[in-house]
Amino acid sequence: MVKKGNIIPGSFPRIETDRLVCRILEPHEAALMCRFRIQNREHLEKWEPLRRPAFFTESFWQSQLLNQIRYFREGISANFSILDKKERSILGVCNYTNIVRGTFQSCQLGYAAGEDAQGQGFMEEAISSTNTFVFNELGLHRIMAAYMPNNNRSGALLKKLGFRKEGYAKKYLKINGRWEDHILTSVLNPAH
Repeated sequence: MVKKGNIIPGSFPRIETDRLVCRILEPHEAALMCRFRIQNREHLEKWEPLRRPAFFTESFWQSQLLNQIRYFREGISANFSILDKKERSILGVCNYTNIVRGTFQSCQLGYAAGEDAQGQGFMEEAISSTNTFVFNELGLHRIMAAYMPNNNRSGALLKKLGFRKEGYAKKYLKINGRWEDHILTSVLNPAH
């Protein structure tokens, strides 16, 4: 169960902004995520792990979305899909994973914007609102995010959102089949 906040058991967060809806998808919405992943396969390839063909199927996403619901209920992740206001298409995702409680009270943030959603401020709007949820409702102290040194757009976004550089990790994550260096950043809960 989610450890902090006013989350009603069996319910899931729905965060609305001026232009977006950020929420956890349900298994019956697998086609929506599958379409996003297929449309952005080449665009996201250089920023993500190698993907097997099954990753681009509805059956994979039905199972994955069911797992994401379970992980949210267990308090170990919150995987948000970023949808347009009519909730007909996914513009991106922002995932808060590896939630650790105890003395750490922190998580990792990963995100991806669809190619057609680039440069319109959607990701800033989504992450700003979901960060607020993670701090206020889940009660976390720190959100960490890493980006590849050549991903200037991601670095600029994190800086705009208040993330501060904390380090440089050699061969930190295996991206598109290669171990890549990453710049490590974090943002702290302003209420702590």
